[in-house]
Amino acid sequence: MSEYLTKITECLAEIEREEGESLAKAIRLVADTVKNGGLIFTFGCGHSHLPGLDAFYRAGGLANVSPILDTDLMLHNGAAKSSRMEKMGGIAAEILRRYTPSKKDMIFIFSASGKNLVPIEMAEAAREVGLRSVGVSSLAYAEKGGRLHGCVDIAIDCKVPYGDACMPVGEATMGGLSTYAACFILNTCLIEGARLALSEGTLPPVYISGNVEGGREHNVTLETLYVGRVKHL
Repeated sequence: MSEYLTKITECLAEIEREEGESLAKAIRLVADTVKNGGLIFTFGCGHSHLPGLDAFYRAGGLANVSPILDTDLMLHNGAAKSSRMEKMGGIAAEILRRYTPSKKDMIFIFSASGKNLVPIEMAEAAREVGLRSVGVSSLAYAEKGGRLHGCVDIAIDCKVPYGDACMPVGEATMGGLSTYAACFILNTCLIEGARLALSEGTLPPVYISGNVEGGREHNVTLETLYVGRVKHL
């Protein structure tokens, strides 16, 4: 599958090459959130919730990452239903309210197309409560109704093609790119944000593997700091 590998690496390289300014702003925001003791929320519908799960409660991850997980918008509780619900209005503000965000927190919002109503309204709800937002979407959809990039404080183009998939299979196309791109963007921001916070005198709260010596004890200490604040911990 060298052709698919090439497509993936080309997408990630394009992000590195062309989104440096936006990434730097998001990294600065992550660093400030870590320094202020805030939470880093993540949100996405359908497959777009996966980057948040990838960064949550794992070895090498920040302990202050808090994914916003609403089962009606996730695939395991009815994939077709979730696809329809992410286009419905009036949902996002209620979901966000249940996570009791504060002005020292921030949020990453993922939507490959940037078209669906719930992610857009999540950005609007975040702004209303003073939550700084980073939107990750593909500007390839901008002329097709994608507008998340205009609703957030910092917009990052994930560079995936219109339709997401990139590998022709007869008349169909397979091989999505958006999960790779979004995970790369999020982890880049978290890693570099943690490094920046450390360089400015704040020790970032990083989990280590529970399967290495001292890992469990280290992680329990971090869990104690965030249990009750990170909803799904």
